[in-house]
This record gives sequence, structure tokens and C-alpha cells, in this order.
Amino acid sequence: MKRKNRLDELCVGECGKIYGLTCDGSMRRRFLDIGFAPGTAVVCLGRSPLGDPSLYLVRGCKIAIRNRDAHGIEIREKGD
Repeated sequence: MKRKNRLDELCVGECGKIYGLTCDGSMRRRFLDIGFAPGTAVVCLGRSPLGDPSLYLVRGCKIAIRNRDAHGIEIREKGD
């Protein structure tokens, strides 16, 4: 299986661990505020009918994020 590097690359049902954030400023702060911090587990729960945004489970909360924003979150697949 291809190793995933960005949150937007996770397929529905896959889980990973947040490795880092490459976005800056207010977007970085917002992600940290809602729990997207390094070391946090994340699961892709689904995609909208047109594929964007995607739904993720983070720290017990379901959060929809646009793919272009999710691209700024580096992850490692569970087991890496």
C-alpha cells in the first residue's frame, strides 16, 4: 500500500497519525485549536458526493475539512 503523507490522501476508513502542519498563520492556529495536533490519531469517515470536503474523526469529534486545507496536514499511516 502506498504510504500516505497528507491528510487529503487518506481513503475512507483509513487511519493515520498527525505528524505535522505545513500551513501558516490563522489556518495553523485553527487546526491546533480543534485538535489537529502532532501525535493525534485521525480517521477518514467519508467524502461528500462531489469528493470535497471530507469528514474526519479527531479526538472523538467529526470535522469536515476542504481537501485543499487538509493538504496542509502531514500524516503517517498507522503502523509507520
